[in-house]
Amino acid sequence: MEISTILVASLTNIRIMSKTIKINCSNIGQSRLFPVGVSLFEMSEILREEGLLSFEPIAALVNYKAENLGTEIYHPSQVEFIDIDRQEGMRVYTRTLTFLLGAAVNELYPQGRFCIEHSVSNGFFCHLHLNKKVSADDLEAIKKRVHELAAADIPIQQVEEETTTVIELFREKGRQDLVKLLNSYGHLYTHYTRMGEHIDHFYGPLAYSTKRITTFDIEPYPGEKEGFLLRVPDPNNPQELKEYIPQPKMFGIFKEFVQWNELLGQSTIGDINESCIRGEAENLIKVSEALQEKRVAQIVDTILAQKQRKRIILVSGPSSSGKTTFSKRLSVQLAVMGIKPIAISLDDYFLEREQTPLDDKGDYDYESLYALDLDLFNQDLNNLLQGKEVIVPRYDFSLGKKEFLEERKIHLEDNQALILEGIHALNPELLPKVSPDVLFKIYVSALTSISLDDHNRIATTDNRLIRRMIRDAQYRGTPARSTIARWKSVRAGEDKWIFPYQENADVFFNSALSFELLVLKRYAEPVLRSVPQNCPEYAEANRLLRFLDYIATVADNEIPPTSLLREFVGGSSFNY
Repeated sequence: MEISTILVASLTNIRIMSKTIKINCSNIGQSRLFPVGVSLFEMSEILREEGLLSFEPIAALVNYKAENLGTEIYHPSQVEFIDIDRQEGMRVYTRTLTFLLGAAVNELYPQGRFCIEHSVSNGFFCHLHLNKKVSADDLEAIKKRVHELAAADIPIQQVEEETTTVIELFREKGRQDLVKLLNSYGHLYTHYTRMGEHIDHFYGPLAYSTKRITTFDIEPYPGEKEGFLLRVPDPNNPQELKEYIPQPKMFGIFKEFVQWNELLGQSTIGDINESCIRGEAENLIKVSEALQEKRVAQIVDTILAQKQRKRIILVSGPSSSGKTTFSKRLSVQLAVMGIKPIAISLDDYFLEREQTPLDDKGDYDYESLYALDLDLFNQDLNNLLQGKEVIVPRYDFSLGKKEFLEERKIHLEDNQALILEGIHALNPELLPKVSPDVLFKIYVSALTSISLDDHNRIATTDNRLIRRMIRDAQYRGTPARSTIARWKSVRAGEDKWIFPYQENADVFFNSALSFELLVLKRYAEPVLRSVPQNCPEYAEANRLLRFLDYIATVADNEIPPTSLLREFVGGSSFNY
């Protein structure tokens, strides 16, 4: 008798064999009958033993929703098993690794605290609060303990209890970050994760067992005495770590905003939720907006303090980072100092649609530098620097063509500066013949510096995706499903065309606001709920809804009309 048959037979000891359900497994391209209540783990083991599944999955998508392999299936379902070469699989891996790190720190330093803060250098910067300088011996001890837990092949259980009970469990463990978060959660029951005596809470699934954690490293981060860099596998080569990339400027801006949040007592969403309950949302909005405006003014001061006069200000950043509104606010601050700016969007220099290069799938590749009419752009720029008049085109996205309108004729005077805004603004190939001495480079991104709790970070890419979905739905008539479907391509373009040049910037500007998800939530939820449950994009929509569920909601009436958020939710006093 085959092993798979034995496995199925063993299930009948506790289930009635006549009761079966049909599972459509996309990995094998066929449907199979399984006993009612079969777990995803059992299902995957049967398929692996039969040679139909070639890998050991870390999780599964059930009807396009990510689930732990311990999940039992009681209804006909579509199932796709996934590993870390998929984005959701890598999230499961990172959550599980974070869970083991928390367990190791808790065992070795019972009074210590471990926080996963933000992505940097192709890893995650983690803060260790040990009331002392973190030594190399400390990091080695934590790493050793995680390896021991992984080697022990300990089951990781998902438990569900009344939320009040779960809150008390975490209160006893000293996890005030989770107590604050779950106090404002509003659900009668809550899931939490258990491994022996160690418990934690995550908004998404973890691996079925500790043995799935095989590749990671813990390294000191340059200049940091109370933290380390958590390195994770390369999804394309899971036995190797992602390549380390130095990002001192990126890290500096993250650190600046984390410290500011700590000064305000707003380190986590749980803290912000509590502030809203106390009626302090209005003050939080005003302080956050004031901080951002102060930073714009500081950047102008930096520009004016340069020894060489800067005729061209380059503003770059990834999708939905708020580059356009930042450029407009920068223009206002420059005008205050007597400099009249002229802003040009690189998007207006797209090639005609039929000339646009294609990506690997045969779609128009608008993320490519070569989707721009570089010849025309450089010709216009050189003419402007020589004092000549040019007509800046306006790109009609609906027609895929440039328009040349007389009212868009401009020339550059001595007291003026050009602001060039676009995703490729920091790419050296954009301005090959312009002297670097006249350039000032600014990188803008929504570098989210706040987390749900100590162990659940909010990814910068999630923040930007939510912004983009809201804007696409409100102003471009694009449903969330389409935005999500295109996001992978957008991210690939950013990895190729934007991120390699971000450290070339003279200054960074963080466009994220500590309160913004509380405002965006009310716009994002109906847009996300419009994604049909019978499509692949539902997995991402469901994941975003799950983490937004923990966030309180505030009205946007206190947000000023010049706020960067107005670019996405509407009501801006700027013209776009």
